[in-house]
Amino acid sequence: MSPKLSRREWIGAAAATAAAAGRKPNFLFLHADDHAGYVLGAGGDRRAVTPHLDRLAAEGVRFARHYCNSPVCTPSRQSFLTGLLPSAAGVTVLRTPLAEDKQTLARQLRAAGYHTAVFGKMHFQRPSRPGLHGFDYLMTEQDLHRAWSGEVSPRPLPAGARALGPWRPFQDPARIWLNADKLPFARREADMKSTFLAERACRYLREHRDGLFALWVSFQEPHSPFHFPYEERDRFQPRRFPVPEVGPEDAGQIPLIFRDLSVEDKQGIIAAYYTSTLFLDRCVGRVLDELRRLQLENDTLVVYLADHGYCLGHHGRFEKHCGYDPALHVPLIVRFPGRVRPGVVRGLTESVDVAPTILDLLGVDPLPVQHGQSLRPYLEGKRPPQPRAHVFSQYLENEEAFLRAERWKLIVCSGRRRRTEGYVTDNPTPGPYVRLYDLRRDPGEFRDVSGRHPEVVRQLAGALLVRYRATHPEAQAEPAGLDVREAIHWYVRPRDAEPSA
Repeated sequence: MSPKLSRREWIGAAAATAAAAGRKPNFLFLHADDHAGYVLGAGGDRRAVTPHLDRLAAEGVRFARHYCNSPVCTPSRQSFLTGLLPSAAGVTVLRTPLAEDKQTLARQLRAAGYHTAVFGKMHFQRPSRPGLHGFDYLMTEQDLHRAWSGEVSPRPLPAGARALGPWRPFQDPARIWLNADKLPFARREADMKSTFLAERACRYLREHRDGLFALWVSFQEPHSPFHFPYEERDRFQPRRFPVPEVGPEDAGQIPLIFRDLSVEDKQGIIAAYYTSTLFLDRCVGRVLDELRRLQLENDTLVVYLADHGYCLGHHGRFEKHCGYDPALHVPLIVRFPGRVRPGVVRGLTESVDVAPTILDLLGVDPLPVQHGQSLRPYLEGKRPPQPRAHVFSQYLENEEAFLRAERWKLIVCSGRRRRTEGYVTDNPTPGPYVRLYDLRRDPGEFRDVSGRHPEVVRQLAGALLVRYRATHPEAQAEPAGLDVREAIHWYVRPRDAEPSA
C-alpha cells in the first residue's frame, strides 16, 4: 500500500491542480455491488486483498463510518443518483424503475457541460437509451452483456476444471447459489465480464481525455455468486475464515434459506466473497491506472462507493436486506489531488451526502432538493458546522426503518408485510416490534435492550419520525392522531410497490 501524501506532496498536488483551474475538473465514479465496508485492507481487514483501493484511500479520504440509506440495490442506487432518500426518490423495493422525470446527479452535471457516461450495473430496471436519467452514453447491464458475449471468445479451461454453473437463487440450495464450493467463473481473467467493463471504461477515458467528462463505472462484484477468474481459484483457504458468532436472540430471525448451511459451507462462502473482492479491486485498479497513464489523475475527482454492505454469516445471514451494521456499513473513498487533504473521517455519514459533496467540489449547482449535506468540510480537514448525530436507513420490503447514533441503534418494524424477496423467517408477519442495541457494550447487536431504555427508544424514534416528516412526499397526508410508532409504521409502507389510493 502506498504511504499517505506528505504535506509537501499535498501542496505540490494542490499547485498542479491550481494550474489547471481554468476548467472544471473531471469526475470518475467507481461503484461496487455488495462490497461491505469491513472488507477492506485500508480499514484494517488483514484478510482482504485490496491494494488498489488501499492506495486510493491513502491518497484521498476514507470515511470510516459511512452508511447506505437502504440495504438493497435499486433503492440505494437511485437514492444516491437523485440525492433523495428512497421514499422520496419513489424507489423503495428492488424491481421499481426510477421515474424518468426525476432530477439526477447526471442531469445536473450534463447541464453544467459534462459529457456523462455509464458503464455497468445501475439497476435502472428499464432498457437504456441515450439521455436516460441524464446520461449521454450508456452501456448498462443488458448492453454490457451483449457486447461482452459478442466480442470476447473465452479461452478453454483445462480438462476437468470445475467452475460455476448457472446462478439460480432460491431454486438451488443456498450453498450452491452462494458458491460454498468457492468455484471460479468459467473464464480466465482476461475474458471476464468485469475485465471487459474496465477496458471499455479505459477506452472511454482515452477518447475523452481532452474533454470534460463525468464517468460512472459500476462493477457487479462482489455480489453473489461472487465471480472471480479461474486463475484465483486457490487464492484463499476457506478453513482460515472464522464464521461470525450467532447471538442468543438470532434463531427466529435467521431466514429459512440459510438454516441448512454447515460451518464448512459458510467458510467457503466467505472465502468466495473475499476472492471476488480481490477481483473487484483489480478491475478498479485497471481504471485508476489508465487515469494515471493519461495524466488525468490531478484533474479528476474520484469517488468509490458501494450500494450497500453484506452479512457474511453475521446473525446467521448471507445477504443484506436487514438493519445490522454489516449490511449498512459501506466503503466511501474520495480522492481529489490538491482539493482533498488525505486522511480518515470517523464522523457518521450517509450515502445521500455523496451527491451534494460531488456537486460542491466540482462547482456545479446543487440538486433542487437534497436530503444530504456536503462533506466538503471533512475533505478539507475541518469539522462540519452540523455533524450528523445519527444516520438513517430503511428496508421497506420488510417495512423496517433504522436509526444509528454514536452509541445506539434503533430498529422499528411494522411486522405486517409478508416479504417477497425470498428471505422468509419462522414467523413471516410477527407484528410490530422495536429493537434497541447498545453499540458501545454490544457492537455485534446481539441483545435487544429496548425494554431497559424506553427514554432512548422514545428519543431515537422521534428523530426517525422527524426524518420521515421532513423528506417523505406524502408527509402532508399523515393521518392525525397517530402516536410516534404508529406514524413510523404508516411511513414504512412501500408506496412504489403498493400505490396508495
